[in-house]
Amino acid sequence: MEKILFINYPKCTTCKKAKKWLDDNNISYLDRNIKEENPTCDELKEWHEKSGLPLKKFFNTSGVLYRSMELKDKLPSMSDEEQLKLLASDGMLVKRPLVVSDKAILTGFREKEWEEKLKH
Repeated sequence: MEKILFINYPKCTTCKKAKKWLDDNNISYLDRNIKEENPTCDELKEWHEKSGLPLKKFFNTSGVLYRSMELKDKLPSMSDEEQLKLLASDGMLVKRPLVVSDKAILTGFREKEWEEKLKH
């Protein structure tokens, strides 16, 4: 059985929808609260490399912290290393839910994508 890590913020409505989808589809997962246990720089680096996604996809671009830090303007001039350290500094900067499985790294909840990547 594949191990799925489901990183979420319990108060987030999208995370609640995603969790319900996992439960409804009988997909077992390890639940991790991003506020209590933010991904480390090493984890983020590994997931970023494995995902093939641009690093920007790991940022919660609609978050208050992202906007207050004016990251939209700052990210383009930051190195990947600086961006990873920034993501690791506060879970509220990380796009969620974040799913880490053997087959895929998923940022955010798009049901069609989850259907393709997580259902066997």
